[in-house]
Amino acid sequence: MNVVCCTQVRRGEHLVHDTLLQIQNAGSAIRRPLKVQFIGEEGVDEGGVQKEFFQLLMRELFDANFGMFRMDPELRTFWFRASSLDLAMEFELVGLLLALAIYNNHILEVSFPMVVYKMLMGRDVGFEDLKDVSPDVYSSLKKLLAYEGDVSELGLIFQVEQEADFGEPNLVVDLIPNGGDVPVTAENRKQYVTAYMQHLLVKSVKRQSQAFCKGFKKLWSKDLVFKLFQPEELECLICGSTELDFAALESAVHYEDGFDDKSQVVTWFWEVVHCFSEEQKKRLLFFVTGSDRVPIKGLASLQPPFVISRNGPSSNRLPTAHTCFNHLLLPAYDDKAILQNRLETAINNAEGFGLR
Repeated sequence: MNVVCCTQVRRGEHLVHDTLLQIQNAGSAIRRPLKVQFIGEEGVDEGGVQKEFFQLLMRELFDANFGMFRMDPELRTFWFRASSLDLAMEFELVGLLLALAIYNNHILEVSFPMVVYKMLMGRDVGFEDLKDVSPDVYSSLKKLLAYEGDVSELGLIFQVEQEADFGEPNLVVDLIPNGGDVPVTAENRKQYVTAYMQHLLVKSVKRQSQAFCKGFKKLWSKDLVFKLFQPEELECLICGSTELDFAALESAVHYEDGFDDKSQVVTWFWEVVHCFSEEQKKRLLFFVTGSDRVPIKGLASLQPPFVISRNGPSSNRLPTAHTCFNHLLLPAYDDKAILQNRLETAINNAEGFGLR
């Protein structure tokens, strides 16, 4: 089988640069199944190395210090950071990574407002989309539209502040030509609201969003079936769904190192897990896979497949996991209550890198 093999990818500070070079040199081969190799490592990519590759890249590119995205602390979603920095290639890479994740059946632990998926599909954006990007601004503009008093007394003009690059003072931006000289009144407030929305969702992040969409469309622009999707369906393809069918997961699990489906600890494990709350199941899934989202084809389609292996005799040790390989290591506990206690302790203390 012909593959794209990123044989020159290094870990750490070189990862983004190496990936950009590999993708630039891949040409049309980027549409083939992806295989990844880290320089100096012997690992054969059966899905786990590729999964780690996506995780490390997304962690780097979405880090606040990289300056590409900002995260809403309440919504936990990422939006483009308005900036004068030339990061077009990096934004294009992020868009391409989303497309590659779909092609290679990987879900990404990142959350965008729905308007991002509308952009990727070439849909128009509107005022209601602002609610998922900047809820405070959306709420204020809604109140302005409904305000029954004298709007001119609010002291608004067709001018807004925009966050600048690190260490720089905020910028003042005209929403219309000479906006600083145009007061907002009852007669022109709809124009103000539309201009403000266009500024936040389109104009201030135009370079970033265009590069992002360009990268995504390197793989998807010619696929007509893609035009039949809804933005919500695209989100599921990229980030997975939230439907937790653990019976399907149990049916597809692999056992190693002395465990099988008849092992007492395995029986106890599934009895405990099937009694978990939805939140506990999400925590377990995150603990084992690094994501609490489900592939579009369900938990039985995890790549690599879910594996439970014996990790020594009964002890007070916690279960551990290799998230890149969807691999749970479980001591052979000799008591169901101990297993449940150790498992709950482990999943309640698992932490990711913030892309949730």
